[in-house]
Amino acid sequence: MLATLLAPALFITACTAQPAREPQLSTQAAEMPNEMPGEFPSDGLAPDAHPEVPREAQDPCPYLDTEWLARTNGQKVTSMGVDSRFITPACVYWSYPPEPQASIVVRHMPTVDQAIEVVDIAAPIADTEPVDTTDGWSGGRGGGPEGAVYAVQKGSIALVVRTNQPQSVKAELIAEEVIRQLAL
Repeated sequence: MLATLLAPALFITACTAQPAREPQLSTQAAEMPNEMPGEFPSDGLAPDAHPEVPREAQDPCPYLDTEWLARTNGQKVTSMGVDSRFITPACVYWSYPPEPQASIVVRHMPTVDQAIEVVDIAAPIADTEPVDTTDGWSGGRGGGPEGAVYAVQKGSIALVVRTNQPQSVKAELIAEEVIRQLAL
């Protein structure tokens, strides 16, 4: 008798209880490392290392959709490539100008101080405005006729986004999407 009374209650509970859902990442982003800051080995590159990708490359970024980047930065993507020397591959996009339209570098440094150094080199305090996000990222941003940079650090991870657009808000939007896609 008790089992007959409890069965409907258990059925309703089982049908209504939903497990927490993981954020949906692109298939490529889901294949990227997803560990906590500081658990990555260093890539061994200098703090000021820039991606080295030939302009004629046609390798898509494993964590950032090309069409999304084109819409966000406001330029057609004519080529793109990755630099696998970095633990999370650096991504570079071109349009018609000779310089890249955007580059994204995620650095997994051995220490917090080294991650801060990466950000300080990319966005020097004297030349940029400070950035402090509610989710713990801090660094600098700046823009102008030569392009924009948005460089932030959280723990031992540094993220540097450069764009040939003068507005740093475009670099910021790209950085936010990278953080979301990689679950940093």
